[in-house]
Amino acid sequence: MEYKYILASGSPRRKELLGSLGIDFEIIPATGEEILTSSVPSEVVESLSEQKAKEIFHKVLRDNKGAIVVIGSDTVVSYREKILGKPKDRADARKMIRMLQGGSHKVYTGVTICVKTPLGAEKTITFHECTSVKCFEMSEEEIEKYLDTDEPYDKAGAYGIQGIFGRFIEGIRGDYNNVVGLPVARLYQELKKEKLV
Repeated sequence: MEYKYILASGSPRRKELLGSLGIDFEIIPATGEEILTSSVPSEVVESLSEQKAKEIFHKVLRDNKGAIVVIGSDTVVSYREKILGKPKDRADARKMIRMLQGGSHKVYTGVTICVKTPLGAEKTITFHECTSVKCFEMSEEEIEKYLDTDEPYDKAGAYGIQGIFGRFIEGIRGDYNNVVGLPVARLYQELKKEKLV
């Protein structure tokens, strides 16, 4: 079955993770305004991933006669049920890192798969994964040094587990790739279940 796969994200980390599934895909980042209707982390990531996937699905649908699979994803860091998005500036990043150091938090990633089958039927599958992350305590000097790097400013919760911040991660419970930005194992299982791979 010949599907055209599209990732509705410009994230280099998601591109790399989706590439590990061994499928050819195109990248068309979603650009629409994100509309939040909840403050519950799992609901937020599911809703945002669906908005992204559907935006690109409907764009592509207009010009494409074949079977398509669009994958949208969104990740948030949650500390005591408070959602931490990307920091606005250094002060915001500092506040987030101070919260996270020395304790545990959760990372939620929502994934939406929009499908048009070879027979023209349309289907949407949405799910989320949650991973618990525990951080070592950090000194003020370590925090400031970290804030001097580029790493905190384009990531939810002001850190990337696969980057410099990795040295402060004491442990995780759940899927590591979920924290990076795409739970590829779960995604693969969902695609397999729907006979999309």
